[in-house]
Amino acid sequence: MVTAGNHDSPSFLNAPRELLKYLNVHVVGCASDPPADEAIVLARSNREPGLIVCAIPYLRDRDIRVAEAGESIEDKERKLIEGIRTHYRLVCEAARQKRDLLNKAVPIVAMGHLFAAGGRTVDGDGVRELYIGSLAQVRADLFPEGIDYLAMGHLFAAGGRTVDGDGVRELYIGSLAQVRADLFPEGIDYLALGHLHIPQKVGGSDFIRYSGSPLPIGFGEADQQKCVVLVEFSGNAPHVTEIPVPRFRVLKTLRGDWQTIAGGIDAMTSKGGNAWLEIIYDGEEIIGNLRERLDEANKGTGMEILRIRNNQVLQNTLGRMGKEESLDDLDVTEVFKRCLDTHEVPEEQRPELLSAYREVIVSLNEADLMAD
Repeated sequence: MVTAGNHDSPSFLNAPRELLKYLNVHVVGCASDPPADEAIVLARSNREPGLIVCAIPYLRDRDIRVAEAGESIEDKERKLIEGIRTHYRLVCEAARQKRDLLNKAVPIVAMGHLFAAGGRTVDGDGVRELYIGSLAQVRADLFPEGIDYLAMGHLFAAGGRTVDGDGVRELYIGSLAQVRADLFPEGIDYLALGHLHIPQKVGGSDFIRYSGSPLPIGFGEADQQKCVVLVEFSGNAPHVTEIPVPRFRVLKTLRGDWQTIAGGIDAMTSKGGNAWLEIIYDGEEIIGNLRERLDEANKGTGMEILRIRNNQVLQNTLGRMGKEESLDDLDVTEVFKRCLDTHEVPEEQRPELLSAYREVIVSLNEADLMAD
């Protein structure tokens, strides 16, 4: 079962959909019309129905909300959250109807792509807000109640954690980017979430989890133990097991002056590793040929230097420019705020301008570059 996330091109995923269906691979690249088409019955090897999947992809703003002239930020937030709620309700209702027709206790798995409020992230992970406004935190009551099922989702749940450089993008804009755990119905047997890279529980529940990315996406995730989650059912009681993913190649950041960095390379070489390295040089000595010196120090070690940051050169360059930071140090929202400062835009006008700007950013992020 393949559902699209916020990084994916719907048209690219959907292109081989009909062919893959013959191989028992089901692809949902965008919100279906009608939503009930996302309720899919999967068969066991003996061709008996074994699972009903609510294959809900990342719901783009335009999939669940119709923009109207003159609507307020609050109107947009209300329409957005109601659109998410309605979509999940329709798909889950269709799943229950299919289960009733089967007249069997077939479990229902719901999938989604959201940001649950409270999720843990790290700086520089690229996580994007999913929606616009203060409702970015999806509450548990968003989802239909009164059903026992294993739910899967790709979303940012309240309290979720991220780390620097993990590539996680904000899915929606503002506080709507995070879905509150209390929006999920009490009847869910297990809710499997996607979008955040750190393995974590949501709201302290053993049965609402992000399994996280199976591999580290950036150096900020270097010290994380990645895992996959195995959920087994005996009746309706899930048994959850975390299975650690072996580390076949270590990510390591070496930071300091030249002596510290060179010593770190020597120490790692003595251990016989094949690490991928990030080098952050912040010594007082100005080293213009840092790349060449690092290549020489690392020659024949079996390690590979993937990233070099020479803070001394950056500080000197920025100092001559009379600045303390570069565009790389700012996100797109901070750049826009600086623009508002430069043009002395009154404070009372800024919230609406920021909301409109963020809506444009979300629209750009959601553009399907692979579409005709």
